[in-house]
Amino acid sequence: MSSTVLINAATLFLFGALLCLLLFAVGGKHRFGNWAQAAAAAGFLALTGALLLRWRESYRLLGGEGHIPLTNFYESLLFFAWALLLVHFLLQLRFRLPLLGTMAIPSALLALLAAQWSADAAIRPLVPALKSNWLTFHVATCFLGYAAFAAGAAAAMLLVARKSQASKMEKGLLPGPELLEEIHLQAVTVGFLLLTLGILTGSAWAHGAWGSYWSWDPKETWSLIVWLIYAAWLHARLSRGWSGKRLAWLSLLGFAATLFCWLGVNLLLPGLHSYGGM
Repeated sequence: MSSTVLINAATLFLFGALLCLLLFAVGGKHRFGNWAQAAAAAGFLALTGALLLRWRESYRLLGGEGHIPLTNFYESLLFFAWALLLVHFLLQLRFRLPLLGTMAIPSALLALLAAQWSADAAIRPLVPALKSNWLTFHVATCFLGYAAFAAGAAAAMLLVARKSQASKMEKGLLPGPELLEEIHLQAVTVGFLLLTLGILTGSAWAHGAWGSYWSWDPKETWSLIVWLIYAAWLHARLSRGWSGKRLAWLSLLGFAATLFCWLGVNLLLPGLHSYGGM
């Protein structure tokens, strides 16, 4: 079995999960929520298998030059989808709220579709700058941080729309504002810590690859912008006592900046990171 087969299977499972999630959101029948989680779990397992197989395929195709599948735009889309689902299920274990998947499941599905339709899936040898032990730590922490910010953005959207969703809160389909605030805080805090670790490991890697800890490359600059937005978020939440919609809007701004840092910079602002598609 090839990684492509498992990626196709994961895409189908997530499509089914999205349909069940929509039925759950509209009709409020808990069996649809359970089916959505089961289908998403199947998609997550298939995607996990696909990443592991692609890792093994790289060793088969490249011999001793095989590498972890985190080195180009195609693989970054796969890993981002995987990270979104991982964070989603960690939140599910803690809070048991299927509608938190309103961000993770469709976003993961879009990432998989984008990978299959628009990205180069070829496995190629690494350029010299990517041959580093920092590769796994830097890329994994950044994308797990992005996924945590996506979870925070999902909570933020529910906070912004909570008046229109009052009936769903009464039926127990959505948490109340206090629990949403707690989910929001936890997701952003974890994402901020992971992004900080990603920036630090990236700086150490940059020093080894280019001789400088910081080069004001577009990717570095936008990573700093994202970090500053979420630092301001945490300051406003913990020191100024902000809550509710104005904090939610700041979180959505931060996630928009996060998406631009990943996608917009790669497509529009070539720099030192362009070769990796990250």
